[in-house]
Order: sequence, then C-alpha cells, then structure tokens
Amino acid sequence: MRVAVVLKGVMTGAVVVLMATGCGHAGGHEQAAKVSITPANGASGSRPDLPIVVTASTGRLGDVTVQGGGARIAGAFDGAHRQWKSSRTLRPATRYTVTATATNDGKTTKTSSAFQTLTPKQTFAVADITPMPNETIGVGMPLIVKFSRPIYNQADVERALHVSSDKPAEGAWHWFGRQEAVYRTKEYWQPHQTVRLTADMAGVRGAQDTYGTKDYARSFTIGDSHISDVNVKDHRMTVQIDGRTAKTAPISAGKGGSRKYTTTNGIHAVMGKQSPVTMTSGWEGVTDKSDPDYYSLTVYQAVQISSSGEYVHSAPWSVGSQGHENVSHGCVNAPPAFAKWFYALSRRGDIVKVSGTDRELEPTNGYGYWQLSWTDWLKGSALH
Repeated sequence: MRVAVVLKGVMTGAVVVLMATGCGHAGGHEQAAKVSITPANGASGSRPDLPIVVTASTGRLGDVTVQGGGARIAGAFDGAHRQWKSSRTLRPATRYTVTATATNDGKTTKTSSAFQTLTPKQTFAVADITPMPNETIGVGMPLIVKFSRPIYNQADVERALHVSSDKPAEGAWHWFGRQEAVYRTKEYWQPHQTVRLTADMAGVRGAQDTYGTKDYARSFTIGDSHISDVNVKDHRMTVQIDGRTAKTAPISAGKGGSRKYTTTNGIHAVMGKQSPVTMTSGWEGVTDKSDPDYYSLTVYQAVQISSSGEYVHSAPWSVGSQGHENVSHGCVNAPPAFAKWFYALSRRGDIVKVSGTDRELEPTNGYGYWQLSWTDWLKGSALH
C-alpha cells in the first residue's frame, strides 16, 4: 500500500507529493508458515506412549498425515488449527512419517518428518478376555481382562480400554490386583444388544520399560434378561425373562449349621454350566471316606453361581424336602424337570439373587462383583 502525503508550500502554494511504503511485507514478499514436528526428524528411540505434536508458530495448519506400521494415526487440532496431537499411542520399534501442510498469508508450505519408536526392554500382552468372542451373555456379565505381566501404570492402561454398547450404559473398570481389570455397568446391561471391547495396548507403557505391542478387539451379544430370585427361607425359586415371571419352583438350599454348608447371600452371576458334575467334600478338606462329613455325588444340569462350589442343579434325592426345608451342602437343589429347563435357559452372566441367609457372597467369589456398591466399585478404578 502507498500513502500520498500532501504538503503545501508556504510561500508559493505549490503542492509536493511524497510516496511512502506502508506497514506490511517489506518488498511485497509473503511470509511462509513455520511448522515444527515432535519427535524431530531423524529421532530414534522415541517413546511410543508420548504424542506426536505438530505446531504452527505462524500460520494455520491444514492437513496432517501420520503413517507407520501399515496404519494411519488419527489426531485432533486445537480450536485455532495451530496445533495437532495424535490421539493414541504408537507401536514400539516402528518407523513413522509425518507430513503437515500450513498456510500463512495465502502461501501453503509442506513439512515432513520421520522418526523411529524405541524397542522396549520388556513387553506385556492381554493374556485373556472374558467373555469369548461373539458369546451371548446375560445382563449381569462382567468383562474381564487379564494381563501377562503386573501393570503399575494402571491409569494409562485403563485409558486404553474402551467399551461401547448399542444401548448406552454407565460403567467403569475395577482393578483386582496388578494383572486383572474387570468392567461392570452401574445397572445391569439392557438386553438384546451388542457390546464391544477394544484394548488399544500397542505403545501403552504398563510399567517401567514395559510396553504393549498389540491391540485387541472383541464383541459380545446381550441376550434376554434372565433374573432369578432364590428365597432360602421360603424355599422357592422364581425366574423372570425380560421382566416377566416365566417359572417358579420349590427348592432346598444349604442346611447351615456351619459356614461351609450355608448358601451365600447376595447377587450372583452365572459362571457356566456342566452336566454331569461330580461334587465331593474334598473342597472342604474332607477326603477320608470314613468321615461322616465325606460325600461324593454326581449331579446333572448343574449351573454354577460361585467359585466356592455353589450350583443350581437337579436333585431328585431331595424332592421331598424341596419347598419345605434346606438340606443341601450349600447348593440350590431343584426338581429335575425345573433343573432341566433352567439349565437349557442359562448363560454366563445371568443373575441369581439369593436372600435369607447370614453368609454374604464375597465380591471376589466367582462373579460376585455386584455385591459392591457403585461407589465402592469406582474406588477400584485407576481413573476414579
């Protein structure tokens, strides 16, 4: 831009015009955008758990592309498009290339960088995921992830565990020790939907010098809602399917007299089922056949509800007691016809609520996680 300055001569009245260069680009040249990329070009041994950061000190960022290990890394811009950060961890021992464009004063520049992530001294993996792939589960089923090594950076690992469902639900992870994380919803899952778990462990720093190298994904189907109520005092069991009473039957629960013969009270989730199952007193420490407390029974249609040996199963030998008195060693004895029906119906994660005894189910006994209040459950999350 030019400015005309007009000066009038004092004596003659002549007009003199002076042309001056205005503020702006000296010589009319446009200034290129300045872009920096972290990690720097040529860097080796970069930590995969730290983000890639692209910053424009002048101008505005356009496209940012990151490629490595045969995949593209996603990221997000800030509101002014002056900075871009990758949104997930990187794979260890992998070469990455970063290409960014930026525009300033109408001029677009392109900046590139390449770097290598470190090779970890140790790695960890997901050793097991429960449920199984595409398994149809009950409304009370927890998601259980077990790790191959102790996890000390539990918050970082927990951030990389993602659960989504067709019907949104509030849920949280709870750590049991250093190698097991369990996901439970605040309320039961809503039935008839799909749940997805992704564990983006590649590049996550689980402990000092210890990184994950692989991602995992699994999906499950929530089936009908199966919620059963076992009333030990009334000797009755009632089963509801999707909120409607489907069947009720007389039962006989633990005879009591000692803790080991008392059915656990509280909210159980079905762990599995088997037919037949041989039940012995060995789990109680009684192995001598001459001991009056010794027993060995083969039972059928056995639906497991705890890891301390409790099942809902067929018990034709106690039909006379069912509905009237409790005579079992802790299991829920049921009439054969009802037990056969319940066995066919049951799947992992179905809820069996037991009431009327003085022995509370421990939260770590089987899938006893529903015994914890939501407040107490959240205390076990590394992210609270």
